[in-house]
Amino acid sequence: MLRELHIRDLAIIESVAIELDPGFTTLTGETGAGKSILIDALALALGERSDAQAIRSGAERLEVSASFEVGDNPAASAWLADNELGETTGDCVLRRVVSSDGRSRAWINGRPVAAQLLRELGGLLVDICGQQDYQSLRHASTQREVLDSTGDTLALRASVRAAWQAWQAAAREHRELLAREHDRDSRRELLAFQLGELQALNPREGEYAEAEREHRALHHRARIASALHAALARSYDDDGGSAQAAVAAAHQSLAEVLEFDPELAPALQLLGEAEIQIREAASLIQQRIDALDQDPARESELDDRLAALQAAARKHRITPDELPALKVRLGDELEQLGNYAESCSRLESLASEKRQALGKLAAALSAARTRAAAVLSRDISRNMATLGMRGGQFEVRVRPLPDAAIGPDGADDIEFLVSANPGQPPAPMSRVASGGELSRLNLAIQVVATATHGAPTLVFDEVDAGVGGAVAEIVGRKLRELGLKRQVLCVTHLPQVAAQASQHFTVRKQAVRGKTSTSVHKLDSAERVEETARMLGGLEITAQTRAHAGEMLAAAANPAGSKTKTAGRRSTPAQAR
Repeated sequence: MLRELHIRDLAIIESVAIELDPGFTTLTGETGAGKSILIDALALALGERSDAQAIRSGAERLEVSASFEVGDNPAASAWLADNELGETTGDCVLRRVVSSDGRSRAWINGRPVAAQLLRELGGLLVDICGQQDYQSLRHASTQREVLDSTGDTLALRASVRAAWQAWQAAAREHRELLAREHDRDSRRELLAFQLGELQALNPREGEYAEAEREHRALHHRARIASALHAALARSYDDDGGSAQAAVAAAHQSLAEVLEFDPELAPALQLLGEAEIQIREAASLIQQRIDALDQDPARESELDDRLAALQAAARKHRITPDELPALKVRLGDELEQLGNYAESCSRLESLASEKRQALGKLAAALSAARTRAAAVLSRDISRNMATLGMRGGQFEVRVRPLPDAAIGPDGADDIEFLVSANPGQPPAPMSRVASGGELSRLNLAIQVVATATHGAPTLVFDEVDAGVGGAVAEIVGRKLRELGLKRQVLCVTHLPQVAAQASQHFTVRKQAVRGKTSTSVHKLDSAERVEETARMLGGLEITAQTRAHAGEMLAAAANPAGSKTKTAGRRSTPAQAR
């Protein structure tokens, strides 16, 4: 769960620090005070795209950090361990800094990371549901994702995708072979000619580099020979001044006095070994001199060979070193064309096998989705009734794709149907659900989804949009119920929703020294009454409004108390004024 959120120099926020508890927390305040900026700050810490324009005027950078307790979050703990990013128990700190030059930096537990890693971990920690997310419920891709995530079919869908990709690859290879059939004879003739040329050339692995080295040596043969003769003379042939003669004389001098000084034995041994090594070196030098003189036409022969290898490489647009591998590839392709019928049959059978395997997995996924759709339809319909849509009906329809097609996500056309009013047949959500109904449907879905799925922290940005009165109180109760399973943070303008929270923050905008800034304050019991009265009464807050606010908070704290007595007054705040 989210423990702390620190924000510095973001939009109109100069510096804000919030400590959060488990359960249901609400954020309230006047329009434009900066409530949604807090949600944006959290999203930034979770890896959302940064924008230098969000930096507070006059500041050089913005900074956001969020501290989470991950000890009871196995998925996040495993992710941290897999990515070697610190402790897997206790607190996990995500930090993001955006500079005025547009550069963004991110850290997890003090270690620099890419924003992509923040997004991966953030998805395991927090689920933010904003107005855009409510609208996305109209989209088929979102509806499929909701069904698969709540119905435990994500793993099976991943298997279907892998099988679909394998089928596509096999089918593509078969199609490519069929497409080459019309020019198979001409291709085979060309391959035979090219392979014949390469076989006649017979390039060997590493031959070109080896020939280049030898050619270079032959090209500088005179200079090399001069150096060899000089080295041979100075090391061995010059009887009076060669290295061998000098070492032999030194060896002889020490040998004559060894009996008087036995400690000279190691030096004597080294001189003897040096004399042996000089003789061996002289022998190698002589061999190289003999080799240089053996074949004066060798350089011309190498010239021709290197030119032939270079010409063949240019023809095929490769390097000379790649010629041996090209010869093998051409031979393989020529053999395949010679066995065209066999290859075509084999690839056709392989594609058929992959298609059959895909069909079985897709059928299993369809069956699992159908079962999950029935459960999801029943549970969301129940939640709709508690959210002021009594008599409404929710249906998840799973139908085969046209022409029995199978795609990477399976063979199903998934659509959410809804009837918000009794007696109306369910119709596609994309056409009939209003903004307020979408927000309540989203909440109904979240209640179902978070029973066994989802991030530990849920953030709702004005989930109560388009509702009011008694329905708003029901939304608040549902959020409070959700807070028993997950940490819930909700931005709201409705007192009926705010009253249900176990923790209440107010966001205020103020001008200090000519600069506008936002502050966040945690309310105590008395302050909650005053803030709830403000939300009920507007500019004029009377004693009756405060009494109504206190009654609303008391009723929320004791849901088993008298609901009928206060329901009418809570549903019409204008009367309290």
